Amino acid sequence: MKAVVLVSGGMDSCVTAAIARKEHEAEELHFLHVNYGQRTEKRELKAFHDIADFYGVPAERRLVCSIAHLSQIGGSSLTDPSIPVSEADLDNPGIPTSYVPFRNAHFLSIAVSWAEVCGAKRIYIGAVYEDSSGYPDCRPEYYAAFNELIRLGTACGDIRVETPIIGLTKAQIVQRGLELGAPFHLTWSCYRNEEVACGTCDSCALRLRGFEVAGVPDPLPYVVRPHYG
Repeated sequence: MKAVVLVSGGMDSCVTAAIARKEHEAEELHFLHVNYGQRTEKRELKAFHDIADFYGVPAERRLVCSIAHLSQIGGSSLTDPSIPVSEADLDNPGIPTSYVPFRNAHFLSIAVSWAEVCGAKRIYIGAVYEDSSGYPDCRPEYYAAFNELIRLGTACGDIRVETPIIGLTKAQIVQRGLELGAPFHLTWSCYRNEEVACGTCDSCALRLRGFEVAGVPDPLPYVVRPHYG
């Protein structure tokens, strides 16, 4: 069964790719990356290709799309340079400045279109429920609703979105990735920088806490490396 895997280049999508590889033969995997005008677009794209190389996904089964209009719409510190990326606040119950309005629906729509054409029946995305207080499109009920939309809105109706790490903490994601040999050293999570990760944005903080709680060192270098565990 063919599968489309959304690979942003971050640790969550990398572990999701490792899970998809375990569940499918190498020749069944199709890797999708979406640029949306984010600050670290070039670095994330490099991570995508590095991870695709690691799993042996050839160029004809890689798709890189641009939805740069999200940067024109703005409303997020990831796409609007006038909005600063917030310092890490892992106890903040509200929606962070890094939320990109309805972003995952755009990603999934592209994935579903490609799946219909290439014959894939599964779409893997590295959504995590731990993030859902800040990102409403990371909740399990969101993906249940999207699967119903796929059933009603596609010619075949049997494509399904899989969210294999949605119920895991970041530390459990790290542990799962280690079990599967996921190439964490090839990933990129920082919201601010493209050379050396800042260590103080929400994404760096969540990643660092995950590795710290898991009891293993994060292989990436950081400008600063606070303790979040």
